[in-house]
Order: sequence, then C-alpha cells, then structure tokens
Amino acid sequence: MLLDSLIDKATHEGINTVAVAAAEDSEVIEAVIDALNRNLAHFILFGDKDKISSLIERKMDERMNSNHVKIVQADSTANAAELAVKAVFNKEANVLMKGNIPTNIFLKAVLNKEYGLRTGNVLSHVAFFEIPGYDQLMIVTDAALNIAPDLEQKAQIIKNAVSLAKSIGIETPKVAPIAAVEVVNPVMSATMDAAALTMMNKRGQISGCIVDGPLGLDNAVSAIAAEHKGIQSEVAGKADILLVPTIEVGNVLYKSLIYFAEARVGAVVAGAKAPIVLTSRADSAESKLYSLALALCCIKK
Repeated sequence: MLLDSLIDKATHEGINTVAVAAAEDSEVIEAVIDALNRNLAHFILFGDKDKISSLIERKMDERMNSNHVKIVQADSTANAAELAVKAVFNKEANVLMKGNIPTNIFLKAVLNKEYGLRTGNVLSHVAFFEIPGYDQLMIVTDAALNIAPDLEQKAQIIKNAVSLAKSIGIETPKVAPIAAVEVVNPVMSATMDAAALTMMNKRGQISGCIVDGPLGLDNAVSAIAAEHKGIQSEVAGKADILLVPTIEVGNVLYKSLIYFAEARVGAVVAGAKAPIVLTSRADSAESKLYSLALALCCIKK
C-alpha cells in the first residue's frame, strides 16, 4: 500500500468531520478542497473568518460554500485551537487538524486537562513515507514530539505506530529500533533500550508486531546490507517501522527523506482520543492531504 491507496481507503471509511485549528492558510484550504472533491470528509474551519473566506473565494471552489464546510470565527490562534479541540472532545468532529498555528500553542490545547484529548498514553508522531525506488511505505517514529523517550515511552511509541500500521492493512508490522551499531553496547543507551524492547516483544509485553534490535538503518531496510553483516533476523531488511532513539535522529531522517530522497509523506499524532493531523506549516497541500487521509483511516469505530 502506498500513499494514494490511503486516499482510496479513506473514501470507504464513511463521512467523518475534521476540525481545523487556524485554517487561514492557503495550503490547508487547498488540502480541504481536494478532500472535499474526493468525498473524504466534512470540515469545521476555525480561525479568522474573513481571511478563511477570502482564501476560499481565491480558490473559487463552489463546494466550499456547501453544507460540507462550516467556518467558525476565532479571535486568535490559541482560541482557534481551543475551539477545534473542544469540537473533537464534544464529538462534533472526530479528527483534529493543525492549520497555520505554532505547534506549542496547538498542543497546549490538545493537552488541556479540562477539554483536551489525552488518554493517559504517550502521544507520538508517526510518519508514513513513500520513497522513490522503495516498494513499501516506511514508517518513522518519533520525529516531532518526544525528545529523548525512555524505555517505557519507547514501548508506547511502538504500540502507537503498530496500531496505525494495522489500521492501513499491515497485519504484523516489523519494528526496527534504530541505533548506530547492531550490537548491545552498555555505553550506548539506544542499543540497551533496543535489546530490552526486543525482549519485551518476545515476552508479550509489546504485542501484535515483531521487534528486533538494535539495528543500524542500513540493515533495517536493506536485506543486502544485513546479509553482508551476517545478521539473521525477521526484521532486518524488511522493517515496516523505524523507531528512532531521539527526536534529533527522527527529525534529520524525516527531512532527509523529503529533501534528498524526494519522498512523499503523511503523518499523524497517535495516542490521543482521536487522530491528530500535525503537519508543518511549510508542508505542501499534498502532504496535508495524505496526512488527513491517514488520520481518517485510523479513526476507531
């Protein structure tokens, strides 16, 4: 399954409603229009009503004036985030989407103790990449939220990614905890955590997937590299999910795939009461559409 397949799958998930915080953004509106044209969802757009309306008129799409879209005035980006999160909390919408708003302001509303979307689980960023020349989606986690996750947090990050992978049809995801080397080294905490996660998987503490590590990036994704190093593993060369040790590693890998490999990407935040589309303000309309489709595929019925 590649990213266009996610859009096809999302069209069969029934009509859902997406709450967009600070929707006054050209790329967001373009993604919304595309989603409407594909019958993916209905939308509630929170933000500066005049600016949103102006962007809609500029796009000149008649469907934006239909019952599929509602525009709600918000006096600030913080107010837009609050109203959008409350719409999901009150079940007026079942997907939350970040618009033209700083991530910290957006997440502050998501984590609000009164109306936020926390479940007690770790929230984590899960990115699905379609890489030219690679014949499957590659999942990378966590490149945006958890700075230096400990062992318990890494286990939850794996569970979040596995849940999303299963929702798009990957029955038994193969998870590679990434490190600089393939052997356990007590002075390299990433290798120690990777070994512990592997054992947790074998003992059923992390289920529904196959975890094996530590693995270097090369032998996680290349069977030839794994063979050269004599690594025998159900995951080596066949990983579906790359678990990175820190946010710096994930962020560099994420941006390298986009800017050097020209990969396409869709990403969501998992672990909340509803899927959250958390894209960068610099992301293209196409990336926002893929992220939206992924979120729609992940809604728990």
